[in-house]
Amino acid sequence: MSTGFAASDLFAGRVRRRVALTAVVVLLCGLTLALAYMNKARCAGPPFNADGRSTVFDIAKDSDVCYSDIQFLWLGRDINEHVFPYVGGGITDDGALVGGAVEYPVLSGVLMWLGAVGADNDAEFLQHSALLLAPFALLTAWMLARLAGPAALLWAAGPPLVLYAFHNWELPVVCTAVAAVYVMRQSTRYALRTRGIVAAVLLGLGFCLKLYPGIFLLPLVAYVLTGGVEGERDRSRGLDVRGALLTAGAAIGTVVAVNLPFALAGYEGWRASFTFQQLRQADITTNSIWYWGLRPMFGQDAQAEAAFQQVVSIASPLLVIAAFALAMWLGGKRYLSTGVFPWVGVSGAMLCGFLVFHKVHSPQYTLWLVPFLVLLQVPWWLIGSYLVADAAIGIGVFRYFYSMGSGTSVDLMENIVQFGVWGRAGLLVVLFVVFLWPLPRGYRRVPPVPRWDRDGLIPVV
Repeated sequence: MSTGFAASDLFAGRVRRRVALTAVVVLLCGLTLALAYMNKARCAGPPFNADGRSTVFDIAKDSDVCYSDIQFLWLGRDINEHVFPYVGGGITDDGALVGGAVEYPVLSGVLMWLGAVGADNDAEFLQHSALLLAPFALLTAWMLARLAGPAALLWAAGPPLVLYAFHNWELPVVCTAVAAVYVMRQSTRYALRTRGIVAAVLLGLGFCLKLYPGIFLLPLVAYVLTGGVEGERDRSRGLDVRGALLTAGAAIGTVVAVNLPFALAGYEGWRASFTFQQLRQADITTNSIWYWGLRPMFGQDAQAEAAFQQVVSIASPLLVIAAFALAMWLGGKRYLSTGVFPWVGVSGAMLCGFLVFHKVHSPQYTLWLVPFLVLLQVPWWLIGSYLVADAAIGIGVFRYFYSMGSGTSVDLMENIVQFGVWGRAGLLVVLFVVFLWPLPRGYRRVPPVPRWDRDGLIPVV
């Protein structure tokens, strides 16, 4: 009897500690979000120009490192005119978006429009957008705390959230990606196939926000196809082809269902977001290895610039696809040796490949990566090293722009930016490999249950 009470007390104690930890993580996340908003709000406020632009924005955005795409895009996308996105928009021959078209997928465009409701200037737009985005960060913190325990503090109170929470519209898409992992790992009372379908819907919604969660569908399908972790399905039945097809179909159906109304209502405006990204060039604002590594090998004239952009337009997608294929192949090798396809690790590796080789590597993309650093048992020294390199970009690039604009020496800041670009790229290559092998944080090995031979004499494990 006493043993039963002890076991019950132990379980209750663990539950209380988990609840307390989750509450602390969410609370700290809220405080970090407040700090993140105050950081960006330094660039917003009266006096305003006739179009609602804060006069301090152009003065302080680089020198004080308080720039945000949210405040910047108050103008130039008809957000200040409260035009509903995509429906009447388009893109000009020289690549300018007009008539309410924006460069992001449709759900992000709707969030941008909602953030502008009731706003008369860029400061109010930033404030309303922050209020709209913050719940997604808090929900992400809650899920990560449930999944990974104290490591969730890296998301909730880490430098990336301070720098980038309200830099762009990343928080909702990160939330959908983490939610897909949460469903797969925490809702185990439901069948693997059911969880796979729900997770695929979440990834489809993420694709409609910022595209990148779409690359996680292939590892998820492979995970469902191969039966998940040991014991989730009867492996004697072979591969679950039907479950894999249903998972893929759920994601594709979600993307079609979300995008179709916009495509029908205003095809040119809907298509413009994809055209804009296709036309975007690898320049000094993209923070990529292409600009800093390959561009110096070409000349300075217009013909050399065109040749450089042509090379990038071919090499970048080919290398991204090659990285995806390599990650899936290594995940398959891991499956053959362990019996489990590491879909979260493969997803993280694919993201690393994308970040290294894509022609654009904006600073706020770090928010995409942080959940993988939380969810997987990545060495903390490696995480710390990446955060240092990321800060060199997240802070240094704006000080670099300020130095160029003010006419002061750029040597120091350019060196810091290059340290960030190459440090980040090198560490992403390391993380590509590392993500494929560690166990999830919070994972506990369960001893195998003994089975007795027919005579009941020899335990067999």
